[in-house]
Amino acid sequence: MDKQPHSPAREIIVANAIRAVANELRLVDVADYIAFIRLESLASVADIVESAAELYFMPGTLRLGHGCDARVSWSGSPQISLDLELRPGGVTVYFTLELSDDNAAVEVNYVAFDDPAEDPEVNSRYLADALQASRIVRSERPLING
Repeated sequence: MDKQPHSPAREIIVANAIRAVANELRLVDVADYIAFIRLESLASVADIVESAAELYFMPGTLRLGHGCDARVSWSGSPQISLDLELRPGGVTVYFTLELSDDNAAVEVNYVAFDDPAEDPEVNSRYLADALQASRIVRSERPLING
């Protein structure tokens, strides 16, 4: 698939939006990812993604796409690639999340807007706003005993 010309700017938007989810996904033991992927148990990987996403996004906003991959060798650290779909209101983002021992990276493959504007920057702002609107806001108020 050819990358869209505005993918780099949108990769930053997506990466910032899913940073906390990526951190949650990196808490899962890499051996579990490897086993699920090698045994083609994509439903298990999808459950992991949904469990991490439900802490930060409205239900259905982030889900596993059409696949995932585990790259494991004797000479380096494992890398897990997850094809993901972000679906905040009015836009769908198809991207790959790369997880490794000390970081995560986002590569946006395609962004589809339900009602795109002529100006790509307007669309990028719409994406950022839609992602913000789909986030779960948690209260920082302390619990009161009584």
